[in-house]
Amino acid sequence: MRGSMNDLPGPVEIPEGVFWQVEWGDNAVEFGRFKDTFDLTPYFAGLPDDRCQCPHWGYVIKGTLHYRFDDHEETYTAGDAYYAPPGHVPLMEPGLEYVEISPAAELAKTMAVVEQNFG
Repeated sequence: MRGSMNDLPGPVEIPEGVFWQVEWGDNAVEFGRFKDTFDLTPYFAGLPDDRCQCPHWGYVIKGTLHYRFDDHEETYTAGDAYYAPPGHVPLMEPGLEYVEISPAAELAKTMAVVEQNFG
């Protein structure tokens, strides 16, 4: 399978940016582009430890992405490939562009809570 942002359904637009997401097999693939800082902390309220419990593998195309864990923070910049295990909260910085792959079933559980919190 292949896909570019132009081929994927969506996009989902929020004030801070835009992202495209599609399920391929057992995985969810997401392309994101952010123009403003986006801290997801309030949207994970209600998940265990109020943190995302889904693992992610990704690549930063442009900009900077932070994953904050209970005991440390990891920062990824353009050209970095990354793995973020469960138990994190992402912080997107302005100018960030990335692609991320996650297990679709686990991401769906997380997104159900996130969507309620966007309410």
